[in-house]
Amino acid sequence: MKNIFAFILGSLFSLGLLISGMSNPEKVLGFLDIFGQWDISLMFVMMGAIIVAIIPFQKAIRNPKTIFGEEISLPMNTHIDKNLIVGSSLFGVGWGIAGICPAPAITLIGLGYSQAWYFIAAMLLGMFVHRLWAKN
Repeated sequence: MKNIFAFILGSLFSLGLLISGMSNPEKVLGFLDIFGQWDISLMFVMMGAIIVAIIPFQKAIRNPKTIFGEEISLPMNTHIDKNLIVGSSLFGVGWGIAGICPAPAITLIGLGYSQAWYFIAAMLLGMFVHRLWAKN
């Protein structure tokens, strides 16, 4: 039952990415082009997502368990450190170059966009390098 529920919610999330335009790299790059032909529409998508997510996140903070009784592991680190700055900068640069982030990349693969595999390969390589770096 848990896997069926995850599949349904994942599909709903994917559909939301498609409808909102978040899985369209050109639309994302248009949003990031603030000094050119800036497309502000994704800002409203992000604001709507934040508003919708506030309630479940507040609930998870008060009761960190899923509806199936499993523990939710929430990040407790509130310190801004070098790892956070470097990681978020790398994410931002990659997002700005490709116009894709992890969830939309999976959506694009499902739609048959083979170019998303380049992003997935780079993302997996970055995760591997991070694991090697974190061990030291």
